Amino acid sequence: MTPKNSESSLEERITGALVGAAVGDALGGPVEGYSPDQILERHAGRVHGVVGPWNGDDWRTARPIAPYHKGDGHITDDTLMTHALIRVYDRVRDHLDAYAIADHLVPDLMTNPRWIPELEAEALPLHRIFLAEKWLVTRLHYGHIDPREAGVGNIVNCGAAMYMAPVGLVNAANPRAAYTEALDIAGAHQSSYGREAAGVLAAAVAAAAAPGATPDSVVTTCLSLAKDGTRTAIERVCEVAARHTDFESALRPLRDAVAPYDTVGPDYRNPSLGARRPSRLHAIEELPVALGMLLVSAGDFRQAVLGAVNYGRDCDSIATMAGALSGALGSPVPDDWSKTVSEASRLDLWEPAATLTAVTREIFERDLTHRRTHEAAFAELGGPRCSD
Repeated sequence: MTPKNSESSLEERITGALVGAAVGDALGGPVEGYSPDQILERHAGRVHGVVGPWNGDDWRTARPIAPYHKGDGHITDDTLMTHALIRVYDRVRDHLDAYAIADHLVPDLMTNPRWIPELEAEALPLHRIFLAEKWLVTRLHYGHIDPREAGVGNIVNCGAAMYMAPVGLVNAANPRAAYTEALDIAGAHQSSYGREAAGVLAAAVAAAAAPGATPDSVVTTCLSLAKDGTRTAIERVCEVAARHTDFESALRPLRDAVAPYDTVGPDYRNPSLGARRPSRLHAIEELPVALGMLLVSAGDFRQAVLGAVNYGRDCDSIATMAGALSGALGSPVPDDWSKTVSEASRLDLWEPAATLTAVTREIFERDLTHRRTHEAAFAELGGPRCSD
């Protein structure tokens, strides 16, 4: 279904983006780390919805995934981190910076047990998140590093970008502000092109939420803000994506287009020696591919997410991003998918969206007051007067 962006309210955009991100995450989880060919063989065809664990009932012990129950509609750490960031917005009720991550996100990960679907148990989120996210706790809680610089030294990956959709939604229709805020927040977690990807993903979500937005306008916005290898990778991938209208034909061409900028290398589970190191020439793989799938699908949620899922590699994060973008554009998330994921994960997918919508409106009203105060002060200095 073609997105109906201009007909969607702020609440609908936020709900579509956040529910869409969680659904994409859950669909991508069970095939994460595998190639399109491996996925095709394992499932006797492409994945077209919620599937079970790669290793079936042996998920607790089979390597390399154990002990995580990936599949059956379970969300992964992408959604855990996204919802954690929303809780920070709910607590602060204003724009965030790197200090908010140190003061609020890190304690939440360390001290508040929650149901972890992949562990089928209540546990601290800290016990589920990946090493690149545990870095936040090591550097900020134990190392007392300046939050704005704590991301330096971490492996460079999509760890910050994967949960930045809320920043784009708080700054809906203001991509430059989303980019700037996400860069500040992500400084606590990532550096180099990992931090850049977080800024660009937030900008993309903000652009997708704008009235009349299209996949093309989202990509154009990204290219206007992205720097260095991130910009080049997005440009190259999206040039290729524009030649395709179905994800099956696009799977290999998109990988070939992003490969020169991706440091991980062809074997996702055996990264190259140069993997995930800072660089001005490289980019994370996930963001350009998610944008590529957005173009291939013409913004249709189902096709964008399924393209991301069947791409393999870090496909839960790719599908999280593709789901957030197509959902923000107004393409509906299939009810059967969202219901299955919510029930399987024991998670209310709609409550975080309602919370963020209320906080976003409050932040906008505060921004408006600040802007009018600035306008009045600038006018007294002899600047132009702005009408109400």
